[in-house]
Formats: sequence, structure tokens, C-alpha cells
Amino acid sequence: MPDSVYKVIELVGTSKESWEKAAANVVERASKHLRDLRVAEVVLLDMHLKDGKVDTYRAKLKVSFKYEG
Repeated sequence: MPDSVYKVIELVGTSKESWEKAAANVVERASKHLRDLRVAEVVLLDMHLKDGKVDTYRAKLKVSFKYEG
């Protein structure tokens, strides 16, 4: 395997359904704009509350992709 360099960015996804869906939304959207995604690490899970109830699930991910710059 040749030497490689990867860039890591943080992205936040949201979902009305679950943290899993919020995380999947990050990967799905990132894959449309970034090439050669390698690893997605869940950094933080939280919720946005409205009127004392869960309104939105949020997942913050570190996503890495091969750096070609």
C-alpha cells in the first residue's frame, strides 16, 4: 500500500427518528461531496429539545477521506 494522507473533518447530522439515522445522514451527504471516505467516528450524541420533549437527534462525527491536495 503506498503512503497516503487523510484529512479529518467534523460534521453534524440530524434526524427526527434516531441517532443512528442522524449519523447515517452525515455519511450519506458527505459521500456526495467528498471522494474516498475511509472512517467515520461518532464523537458526540445529543438532542435538541422542544417543549420538554425530544425534537431532533444530533450526531457529531469525525469523517476522514484521502487527501489529494
